[in-house]
Amino acid sequence: MAKQYDAIVIGAGHNGLTCGAYLARAGLKVLILERRHVVGGAAVTEEVVPGFRFSVFSYLMSLLHPKVIEELELARYGYQVLPATDMFGPLPGGDYITFSDDIARTQRSFARFSRKDAEIYPEFDRYLMDSVKVMRRLLLETPPDPSCRDWRSFKETAKFLWRYRRVCGKLFRFVDLLTMSADDYLSEWFERTEIRALLAYYASIGTFAGPKSPGSAYVVMHHVMGEHAGAGGWGFVRGGMGAISTAIARSGADKGVTVRTQAEVSAVETSNGRVTGVTLADGSRHNANIVVSNVSAKITFLKLLDRKQLPAEFVRDIETYRTLSSAFKINIACERLPQYKAFDAQKCEMPYPTYVHLGPTIEYLERAYDDAKYGDISRRPFVTPVTPTFVDDSLAPPGKHVVNLFGGHAPYHLRDGDWTTRKDELVRNVLSVLDEAAPGFSDGIIGMQVLTPPDIEAAIGSPHGHIFHGELQLDQLFWSRPAPHWADYRTPIKGLYQCGSSAHPGGGVGAVVGRNAAREILRDRRR
Repeated sequence: MAKQYDAIVIGAGHNGLTCGAYLARAGLKVLILERRHVVGGAAVTEEVVPGFRFSVFSYLMSLLHPKVIEELELARYGYQVLPATDMFGPLPGGDYITFSDDIARTQRSFARFSRKDAEIYPEFDRYLMDSVKVMRRLLLETPPDPSCRDWRSFKETAKFLWRYRRVCGKLFRFVDLLTMSADDYLSEWFERTEIRALLAYYASIGTFAGPKSPGSAYVVMHHVMGEHAGAGGWGFVRGGMGAISTAIARSGADKGVTVRTQAEVSAVETSNGRVTGVTLADGSRHNANIVVSNVSAKITFLKLLDRKQLPAEFVRDIETYRTLSSAFKINIACERLPQYKAFDAQKCEMPYPTYVHLGPTIEYLERAYDDAKYGDISRRPFVTPVTPTFVDDSLAPPGKHVVNLFGGHAPYHLRDGDWTTRKDELVRNVLSVLDEAAPGFSDGIIGMQVLTPPDIEAAIGSPHGHIFHGELQLDQLFWSRPAPHWADYRTPIKGLYQCGSSAHPGGGVGAVVGRNAAREILRDRRR
């Protein structure tokens, strides 16, 4: 006999766990169903090489929202942030560049290349942070429907515009960020390609774009919206990124949330346009008047539902929602940390660079994208090596280390061959770039895990392996994410909601989508 719940959440990623915890806190009987054997989605810690624990997908903490940390009491459940050092960027010829939350320290680094760029940096930082402060407010908003097709949407849009009336004077700043390329945007401030590349690097992290792609300026801001102290707001979590999900799950469990793993949902059940529950792959059924999907919009609406139940225009919007990815992840167990030939602890003002960008110039970053744009593996990929075991001894045996390599580009669709035969080529290209900056690193590798976009898709269900569930472009942001008229976490099916990264504000381990969705669900229950 089917069990009855107040709310069922599909997917125990960090947003699903967050949504469930907030609903349970309000007194609802909540069931969270997870296809995999472990909770966390992209925020997991797993032992892939014996004795070594990897943050398998996401690898640094930046966006987890302070309100979620406080309201769900995550520190009480084991959440602890460890510092990542300033960002370190090796350059050709044994040179380097660094970036820090400390403006004076960043200026000293920039001055080695351009006095003009160093002098203007504080003004740039203030200018960008003005926009970041507004975007941080928008993270917690439920996007209104500006088409105002009914009285309710008109009221919500009017309230939204009134709240942000003082921002209107800065409207064109946001137009620039949302439409310009990262390089064009930064070229208005900085003359040196090394300095522009340092900041434009973020534009390609997780997106199928280069620094010269229109709209990529916004992605730079998306990556620095975190409010944690560190280089660009980055830090490590003790125990790996899975510790975030575990803390949220424990918080939810104390509020009565039930989580079932290895429980794949095969269909969302409806009757007369209203959700009634879900059916699992094993044929079992669970009933609820509220179902919340933490999985991709493409899976939710094109696989778990009969498309005939949805408006044709909405189906088309979901079908054309762009999710092509070119991000890869290589997790390495090793004897020693990378020893960067350009690094000098005294000159760089840090004990060791735990957070590194290998992508020295705008031209380098754009060429890496050019290869992938035509279906090739980047011959010289950009690579972000992070070394959590420098500060976290819980992830590897004594004296050994974990190195996470994230980068691009490795297109989902290859022009020649496929990923079953060409994965070794990607590894060679990546390690060649790393060994050039840190000679001999490859000689100390004990084992590794290589994740291409199809691997990421197969593991966590994000279409094409896109780490944000979809491109962060103007037509897929705010009131258009994931589709016009349905950006408020609701759906055309009554009682069915979205709480995953396909919805506003998009990807990243921030937990804001789950929190926002829970707020809207509870608001509907009060009506």
